[in-house]
This record gives sequence, C-alpha cells and structure tokens, in this order.
Amino acid sequence: MKRNPIKKVIILVSILAIPGFLFFYLLPHFAKNRYKSLPIFGEKVVAATFHTVKGKKIPDTIYHQVPDFKLVNQHSDTVSWKSFENKIVVLNLFHTGAKKQQASKYIKQLSDGYEQKPLVKFVSLSVDPADTDLIKNFAANFKAKEGKWDFLAGDTAQTYPLIRQGLLLDVIANESNGKNSFIFSNKIVLIDNLHRIRGIYDADSAEANAKLEDEIKVLIAEYLRNVKDGR
Repeated sequence: MKRNPIKKVIILVSILAIPGFLFFYLLPHFAKNRYKSLPIFGEKVVAATFHTVKGKKIPDTIYHQVPDFKLVNQHSDTVSWKSFENKIVVLNLFHTGAKKQQASKYIKQLSDGYEQKPLVKFVSLSVDPADTDLIKNFAANFKAKEGKWDFLAGDTAQTYPLIRQGLLLDVIANESNGKNSFIFSNKIVLIDNLHRIRGIYDADSAEANAKLEDEIKVLIAEYLRNVKDGR
C-alpha cells in the first residue's frame, strides 16, 4: 500500500520546522537573562534581615567587601572608593623595582581595550612605600591614561592590611643586606561596584587571563541588568 505523497510532504516539513521553532522561540525564551553568576570571594555572614522572593522570606547575606582606603596616585591625587563609585575595578599588585612587570604589561593591554568604556577602571597597588615618589614616572612609562588606570602607593601600615585582609592576597617585605625585597601575590583581582571580590586570576597564566576577560564582560552584564531592575 502506497503512502499519500501529501502526507509525506507534511511530515517532512514538520520535521524541518521543529529545530527552527526550538532555536527561534524556545531557546531564547529559556535563556533570557540567564547566565552563570560569578562567585563572591571571602567570608559570608547570614544577616538578621530578610528579603522576599515569590512570597518566601529568604535571609540576607553579608558578603566580604574590600574596605575603603586613602592612597595617593601618580598625579598626587588622593584616591578612595569614592573615586570608583559605581565602577568595576581590575586590580593588581606591583613593585617598581621588580625585574619582571608582566602583570602591569597585561593591565596596560586591558586598559587600552577599555579606554572608551568608563564603567571599568584599573588600579595597580604598590607593595613598596618608597614607590610613592616613583609611580609618576613608572605610570608614564606605561602611558597610563588619566582617569582610567591609577597607580597607588602608601605606607605599609595602610597598604598591607588592605592587601591581606581586604584583597585576600599575600605580601611579605624582606629587609636583608640593607636592601628591601618584596614577595607578593602575582594575581589580578576583579572587584564589582559593591566592592566585592568576584574573581582572582594568576597574571602569568594565559588561560586565567582569558577567563578574566570573559568574566569582566559577565560582570558588566550583571551590573547593567541590576541597574535596569533597580537593584
């Protein structure tokens, strides 16, 4: 018994139409505003307050935040979190006397790519208080754009607690043979507009750098979505 050719055509058209239906309707519907949110680093504390989601009370969480600071940049301006209000910050540690400046070279590359994007700022924080008098020339060597990339330095009484407790990085000052040497984390830290650490990356790893570049974009999308939602 022969099948009706019209039925064959209908079945074939239906089969071909299903993938298009899934791609143009179902997938965008389910994928709308959905992406994997970045983690928040540091200790978390459950608060006594609540917020409501679909009628259900959920305890608020207090996340670790990088504390405020007052340090001087390469233009002799005092810089604090007020200087980065509602900004995403990419931060690394440095020392002008270090032989290798791979992290600063990479930050140079990144900052140039975000030159026309005011939401993202870059900060390089010195581990050596003597760099206060050297960061102007050091920043000039990297052609750091004013207002885009700040080089900061200050007394260790302020910078070391900021690095260790605030940024969750390591730093050790070693005085031997009359010379200062420094051991510090060669990491890059991604900080959101609420001063929370959202990523820590090995500056010498190409894979980690690629991840950082992707996650800066994720953080930008999260920030813009929250602004749109009024959060």
